[in-house]
Amino acid sequence: MTKNYAKRVVQGARGAAFASLTLLSLTLSSAQAGAQENAATILKQMSDYLAGQKAIKVSFDSSIDVLTDNLEKIQFNSSGELLLERPNKLKVVRTGGYSNVEMTFDGTTATLFGKNANIFARLETPGTTDQLLDRLRTDYELIMPGADLLLSDVFAALSQDVVESKLIGTGVIGGVDCDHIAFRNDNTDWQLWIEVGNHPVPRKLVITSKAVTGAPQYTLLLNRWQTEPPVPPASFVFTPPEGAKELDLKDIAALPELDEVPAGIVSGAKQ
Repeated sequence: MTKNYAKRVVQGARGAAFASLTLLSLTLSSAQAGAQENAATILKQMSDYLAGQKAIKVSFDSSIDVLTDNLEKIQFNSSGELLLERPNKLKVVRTGGYSNVEMTFDGTTATLFGKNANIFARLETPGTTDQLLDRLRTDYELIMPGADLLLSDVFAALSQDVVESKLIGTGVIGGVDCDHIAFRNDNTDWQLWIEVGNHPVPRKLVITSKAVTGAPQYTLLLNRWQTEPPVPPASFVFTPPEGAKELDLKDIAALPELDEVPAGIVSGAKQ
């Protein structure tokens, strides 16, 4: 009798342990699913809020890592400002230690201007800013990290190829409370810090390249947000300065001045 009782106790303990592990597994799965849903919800709220703004003005600071052949990680920094008026007007100015670039788009013509070299190129491309950014990326390989935040549907653009997402928690960027969310796809990890409250604007973006040795990062800090700012009529008009030389866009796009990473400064740099 004692032996049978002991056997039942052991079996009961094993059953309880199995039930506890099962419950823990279900709880973790539920928590993970909840974190993914929360991250997607926060991203969608940001996307909808930005899409609802007819005009946006924001300043930014960016940094990009490169890795040399000696596995030394070097970082380059730039600052700038952008003005967006939906659906088809955009102006972006970016200044770094080795570049000074301006892009304007008036709904019909996009102009890329390298101020240091005093050269510019025009592209006739009637359409929306979404169509402009897509054409610059696909036809001219002009990729601007963070440009997806300017699209009319940020959620759709950023959700592509996502294999994992989570709500990390909270963070403070520039003194502003933010929701911290993270996403993964096959080649990159990226994180967003989105302002908490009635103005869910992105405050920080970090993109990590997993497919590159050393996992270099691109970081974008967004500050001094203005939604519905005053937009003077001449904001998107480009007037070439005296002595400026006009080139074909395919030629100007290859100029080192347009890149945040200076040519020849870091030998064997990899991104």
